[in-house]
Amino acid sequence: MKKILISSLLLILLISNGNSFEIKLSKLIDLENPWGSTFINNDELLVTEKYGSIKLINLKNKKVTSINHNIDFLVDGQGGLLDILYKDEFVYVSYSEDRGSGKSSTSITKGKFNYQNINFKNIFRAEPPIKSGYHFGSRLAIKENTIFASSGERGGGMVAQDPSNHIGTIIRVNLDGSIPKDNPKFIDKPDWLPEIYQIGVRNPQGLTYSSFDGKIYASNHGARGGDWFGEIKKGENYGWKILGWGGTNYSGLPIGPKWKPGFTKAIKYWVPSIATSAITIYKGQEFKSWEGHALITSLKDQSLRKLIFKDLSNVKEDLIFKNKIGRIRDIQVHPKTGKIYFLSEDSLWLMEKS
Repeated sequence: MKKILISSLLLILLISNGNSFEIKLSKLIDLENPWGSTFINNDELLVTEKYGSIKLINLKNKKVTSINHNIDFLVDGQGGLLDILYKDEFVYVSYSEDRGSGKSSTSITKGKFNYQNINFKNIFRAEPPIKSGYHFGSRLAIKENTIFASSGERGGGMVAQDPSNHIGTIIRVNLDGSIPKDNPKFIDKPDWLPEIYQIGVRNPQGLTYSSFDGKIYASNHGARGGDWFGEIKKGENYGWKILGWGGTNYSGLPIGPKWKPGFTKAIKYWVPSIATSAITIYKGQEFKSWEGHALITSLKDQSLRKLIFKDLSNVKEDLIFKNKIGRIRDIQVHPKTGKIYFLSEDSLWLMEKS
């Protein structure tokens, strides 16, 4: 790859599937620890910042304004304001909720969008509250009239195998917080909490809905190795911490096999770890040949990767760029143009064809 750095602009020659074209990465706006983002129309983007701000960014004039809110969040380690999602005039935010005495939970709150102030009300909180600043998750995805959310295992390991709590699970509730009547508990998992859709995850910081196949996909952090990208499957178990997904404990001691029958098998594993973060299934005009492909962002190696995974026996991975814009926290595709927006640790970036 050939790169040219001009102030806050990067030009990268990309060779993909035998075709070469140049992409441009442009730094648009400085932010403070941004975490999640969502389009509310073609010109405006909502962004959460970990330390408590909700920002509205006008992409035309680059104006940034703060929106007041009443979310009772706790900044602790990896916790704070996390993901944000806009749908039909409502805003959904996942966050680490202050539950008192230093305890917190991965919670979801909902409010009617307003340019000055949003009054939020919880529609889900992970039980029990835990005194830990680790592994909250947490991404949001909407499919039809239900919202999916990832709830990390908070560093608790085998707690992710216990469906009598929400720790280390993928949850699914209706948009008003009520319980879908076809969740696993009501079908064949009577011991599961009613909100739980799948168990056995560790720290899933990517979650997305694919309009191509109607499925929900996730990315998940392993320990020392074992990050993965895979489908969310109703009533199934990704195996943490029975399985290590190819990784080991931070002490170097083994965890368990990469996979074994009876557990959900991921589509793609990364060993060593790349620290997978946000994901999306690309749909748009700017990179038309990428439609239906998964875009995977990462924190540790600061990369964007593209997966062609229609044939699960022959998954192909392209490294689009690495170490260009810092640790990548979120990715959004513009609903009209198909241009791609990223949140790094301190900025909003735009990727387009040059």
